[in-house]
Amino acid sequence: MIGRILGERLRERAPSNSLEQESLLAELLQSFVLASLSRARFFSEACFHGGTCLRILYGMSRFSEDLDFLTRTPTPGFDWTPYLDRIESDSRDEGLDLEVHTASGARAAVRKAFVKTDPIGGIRGLRLPIPQHASKKIRIKLEVDTNPPMGSVFETRYISFPLTSAITTQTLGSGFATKAHALLCRDFTKGRDWYDFLWYVSKRTIPQYDLLANALQQQGPWAGKRVNVTRDWFLAAMRDRILEIDWETARKDVSRFIAASERESISLWSRDFFLYHLERVAEYAGSGTDVR
Repeated sequence: MIGRILGERLRERAPSNSLEQESLLAELLQSFVLASLSRARFFSEACFHGGTCLRILYGMSRFSEDLDFLTRTPTPGFDWTPYLDRIESDSRDEGLDLEVHTASGARAAVRKAFVKTDPIGGIRGLRLPIPQHASKKIRIKLEVDTNPPMGSVFETRYISFPLTSAITTQTLGSGFATKAHALLCRDFTKGRDWYDFLWYVSKRTIPQYDLLANALQQQGPWAGKRVNVTRDWFLAAMRDRILEIDWETARKDVSRFIAASERESISLWSRDFFLYHLERVAEYAGSGTDVR
């Protein structure tokens, strides 16, 4: 039964507190869902992206709540039903009762679905390393953008739990472009986006400028303006955005998604801190622009 395996995996990961344990359990269940989607051939028409993708497929440290996807091409007829049916079937086979349902209209560009566990205490065979409220449930939101901007480059990566499965994802350059669009256009402060920005910079990633241009053309304050996105345009726009951010709000947002050992490091977050890291992008991307 999957409950026993989940408990073993949690003990191997040695969570330091109940919140971290809950995040690790959610991540294991996210991997279970991804494996079911892979077996249902979901990744023949969609790709995995976003913060959870970076953690599960690329080893980024922060936790994430949702599973975010893009269809490879505009797919107005996308339907979650066959994929959710496979998740339900696989969970029953493993003795895990997952409740699944859709939550968006058939014409919405972003199609949402939810997967929810039984109460943690009701997962058969699960023994938690840290005692936790038995009635607590874990909810995973799935979102797929059926009208994505064109220009993503895809690659295949693999997960090994609960079994080896192939997952289609964006390359890091495409992922950084998608994240940059969120950084520049989101109308509220989301510290998790800025954590991801630092991760991309640590990997010396250059955003895919044509994909970013297509995303800006489609949605946000530059929609319809056909911006010519170059390295210098990106650096200047990011500098302006960094100057606008309320870094206290950003720190509070990301805090619960990182391990306790990392929380002290986010006290460094400030305008000058992020301008320093933007300067690193200017250096490795080959631009002479001074962003400070």
